[in-house]
Amino acid sequence: MLGPAVTGTTNVLKAASAANAVRVVVVSSMVAVEINPKDWPQGKIRDESCWSDKEFCRSNESWYPVAKIAAEAAAIEYGRETGLRVVTLNPALVFGPLLQPTINTSSQFLIYFLKGGPDETRDKLWHIVDVRDVADALLLLYEAPEATGRHICAPHFITARELLGLLKSMYPGYPCIAEESIRDMDHPAPMTSGKLEKLGWSSRPLRETITDTVEFCQEAGFLEDVDGDDTPCRFPPLLNKV
Repeated sequence: MLGPAVTGTTNVLKAASAANAVRVVVVSSMVAVEINPKDWPQGKIRDESCWSDKEFCRSNESWYPVAKIAAEAAAIEYGRETGLRVVTLNPALVFGPLLQPTINTSSQFLIYFLKGGPDETRDKLWHIVDVRDVADALLLLYEAPEATGRHICAPHFITARELLGLLKSMYPGYPCIAEESIRDMDHPAPMTSGKLEKLGWSSRPLRETITDTVEFCQEAGFLEDVDGDDTPCRFPPLLNKV
């Protein structure tokens, strides 16, 4: 995972330089911001100066965050060394209608909460963004001349228990996960998307995003057989490591 992330990112940036590109927008992730950041007070809002602890992630063999941290750092360093204007976007957990016919990790997260299953999850403070708002953010960063550095794209935050309550109220016909399967944990201060919002970016309400995501999953058949399916729905293992 590390090789393609870092080498692949650098290769794209080199190709951009060779083509005389002026600006490149690199998609990173919230996992490069929020995981056990060093010397960051628990109650302090997490902004673009906050970096996840790569060695902490490595020690937990959480390779996806390690790859995202390393790739974003390499992209920023490449921009410093060459003068290419590298701008990064750090999206949260991305919900919304899909373009592909298969389930991605973010959608599997929501489907698991609705269908229920045997896995435990943590009462984590989850940050959520709509895929259409991510697309708007990418275009904005590409076009706005004042855009520089990192940009957190995480407008909504909600704990696992709060999300479960919201889904139960919106979709009472689904079994949903058991309240007892959510383990307690402390919540750090949330991330802020203030830097992106100052450029003129805005986001949809969380309820609208959830409604459109569930509607898409229903039409695609991802939520079928909630009562009689012999294969249990599972929580995405990756998301228990971030």
